[in-house]
Amino acid sequence: MSVASEYLQHSRDSAEELVRRHAPLVRRIAYHLMGRLPASVDVNDLIQAGMLGLLEAARNFATDRGASFETFAGIRVRGAMLDELRRADWTPRSVHRKSREVAEVIRQIEAETGADAEDGEIMRRLGLSADEYHQVLADAACARLLSLTAADDDGEGAVLEVADQSSPEPLEDIERTHLKGALATAIAGLPEREQMVMSLYYEQELNLREIGAVLGVTESRVCQIHGQAVVRLRARLTDWRD
Repeated sequence: MSVASEYLQHSRDSAEELVRRHAPLVRRIAYHLMGRLPASVDVNDLIQAGMLGLLEAARNFATDRGASFETFAGIRVRGAMLDELRRADWTPRSVHRKSREVAEVIRQIEAETGADAEDGEIMRRLGLSADEYHQVLADAACARLLSLTAADDDGEGAVLEVADQSSPEPLEDIERTHLKGALATAIAGLPEREQMVMSLYYEQELNLREIGAVLGVTESRVCQIHGQAVVRLRARLTDWRD
C-alpha cells in the first residue's frame, strides 16, 4: 500500500471513529432543539440531518484548530439541523401573511406615536379579537426558528438567518455585521418583558416552559410574548428587508 493510500485509509478510519464516538451528541442537540419547535417537526429528521453534519465535521476537522472536536462538531451538527428546518419549512402561507399584516400595523402605529405599539390599538386596527390576535402571535413565534424576519411566500428575503455561514463573501460579511448591529439596537429598544424573553430564548437557549418558570407565566403566554417581539422586530427592521 502506498503512503498516500495509507494516509487516506487512516483518515477514513479516524473520521468513522469520531462519528461513532460522538453520535450521542447529535441526539442531545436534536432533542434540545425539539423543546423549542412545534410538535409537527419529526426529531428523526433532525437526527438524520445532524448525522450528516457530524460526518462532514469529522472529515474536515483539523487538530490544530484550537478547539475540541465536540465544540467544532456541535456547531456543524446544529447548523445542519437548522438547514433542514429551513428547507422543510412547515409554516402555512397564511401565517406569514398575518404576521406581515401585524408587523405593518405595528410599524404604522410606532411611526405615528413614537412609542411602543400597544396590543389594544393593534387589535383595533386589525379588527381582531384578543383570542385571534394571541393566536397570530403564537403562530408567528413558532413559524420560524431560523429567522426573525424569514423569507415569505411573496419572495421577500430573510433579514437574519441563524444558520452557520462558514465562508461569507466580504461584502456579505460587512452587510451581516451592520445587520447584527441594527438587530441589537432593535432588541435593546423592545419593551422589557419582550427583551427578557428574546434573551432567555436565543442567548440562554431556554425553552418556552423554562422561560415561563423564570417569568412566572404560562408557556402559552411566553409564546405570545415571543411572537410579539418577533413581529415588532420585523416592523422595526423594515428598511433592511427593503
